[in-house]
Amino acid sequence: MFEDLVRYETEIGESIIETFVMVGVSTLAAVLIGLPVGTLLFLSRKGNLLENRALFSSVNLVVNMIRSFPFLLLVVFLLPFTKLIIGTAIGTAAATVPLSIIAIAHYARLVEQSLLDVPRGVIEAAVSMGASVKDVVLKFIYVEARSGLVFGLTTSIISFISYSTIMGVVGGGGIGDFAIRYGYQQYKTELMYYVIIIMIIFVQLIQFIGTTASRWLDKR
Repeated sequence: MFEDLVRYETEIGESIIETFVMVGVSTLAAVLIGLPVGTLLFLSRKGNLLENRALFSSVNLVVNMIRSFPFLLLVVFLLPFTKLIIGTAIGTAAATVPLSIIAIAHYARLVEQSLLDVPRGVIEAAVSMGASVKDVVLKFIYVEARSGLVFGLTTSIISFISYSTIMGVVGGGGIGDFAIRYGYQQYKTELMYYVIIIMIIFVQLIQFIGTTASRWLDKR
């Protein structure tokens, strides 16, 4: 086993970097786009500040459709779109496209659920003080929901790591793809177990950081 680790040291390092790139880009997409989309879903719901049945139904439908796709099929379905915006459908950069799209939909739904947990009294109090919709969201709703938002993002990142293991189908690489190609397909079981241990450590570390941050932000 140790001989294999030394032999494939470079490949393991490259695979870890590829995983970080894919998960990092998808996490950034989740925060920059998924957060506003989830907020829009919340605000446009019946009885909320920007109630709009048509808008809510449209955005809700798109989010549900994306989340309903088996991820491998979504990757294949998006190949033409990926090639259009990246210039290629193969490689780590190309793999970030379907990952980012599923990340946006995944986190948007968790954001909506977190915001729904905000007490109505907080929103009503903010509106009664004359706060604009922007101020209500940024200074009241997000502040009250910040613990749930962080916990939801933590859950999402762990899901993104799981999704990234599939990206070998489009040459995306990553630690999961390494485990399959060098561990499973070449019958190096010990090497595959080592990679699995690395992924478990990553997930546990992310979960610990996210849970700790969520508890620290929870002022209730």
